[in-house]
Amino acid sequence: MVLATGERARAFKAVSPGILSPLGVLFGLFVAFTAVQVWNDNDRANAAVDREASALREVVVLAASFPGEPQARLRALIRRHIEAAATQEWPMMAHRTAATMNITPHHLDEALQLTLALTPSGQGQQIAQREIATELGAALDARHQRFVVSLAEVKFVKWSFLFVQAFCVMIIIALMQSDNRLATSITMGVFATGVAASVVLILSFDRPFIGQLSVGPDSLLRVMPEAAAPPVVAAPAAPPVPGAPAAAPPPINPLEKPASKPVAHAGGVASAVFPSEISPAYAGD
Repeated sequence: MVLATGERARAFKAVSPGILSPLGVLFGLFVAFTAVQVWNDNDRANAAVDREASALREVVVLAASFPGEPQARLRALIRRHIEAAATQEWPMMAHRTAATMNITPHHLDEALQLTLALTPSGQGQQIAQREIATELGAALDARHQRFVVSLAEVKFVKWSFLFVQAFCVMIIIALMQSDNRLATSITMGVFATGVAASVVLILSFDRPFIGQLSVGPDSLLRVMPEAAAPPVVAAPAAPPVPGAPAAAPPPINPLEKPASKPVAHAGGVASAVFPSEISPAYAGD
């Protein structure tokens, strides 16, 4: 090192190597505490999305207790809520927009009002109505939790302490190896690489809803009910074209026996005979 000359060199070499161990331990603790916070936020985000998906799935299953229009409306509302979450709420959470906290889940609110307005006709439907209302409340709570987690991040103060501690460790390394420039460069380079890897790993999990390792809406999309099939309408028959030739009669099967013809006898009683059974003497009558 350029500064390690004369009295400064002797002063640098007098620095005790024992100070490096506590500084390294403190830096490791800072990294561990920061990583634990980040991974806990990521786990909370996954748990919130899974809990919301599970609650919505229960609503879809229990909606079968009210067949007909109530079931179709509940399924349609759940489907529209999941579509809105995947296409609108997820991009807003990725950009950490605080306005997402003020978005009212209209579809879930409407589904809850519809559930409470139902008139159960038996004990089974009463239990299903109560469970649907409970699961919709759980879905609303889980949705709120994923919004809260989307705003979580490592604060600037923690990053500052982390980098200051890393800088102190590098200074001690430089002082201990002040008489060997190559050894100083290698040691500081290895330590700086470790610091950079730790920072990148923490940053990759810092925001749960952004990046390649982000939490996606896959769990919600897997429980999304299918859209109702539109009613099939028969196509109207084409009107006849003026001037078009009439349809040809069906072909005659030569093996089919011809229809019988009634023949009147002198007694006034008619009997059915076939043309092939009439004698030539009566054929001219």
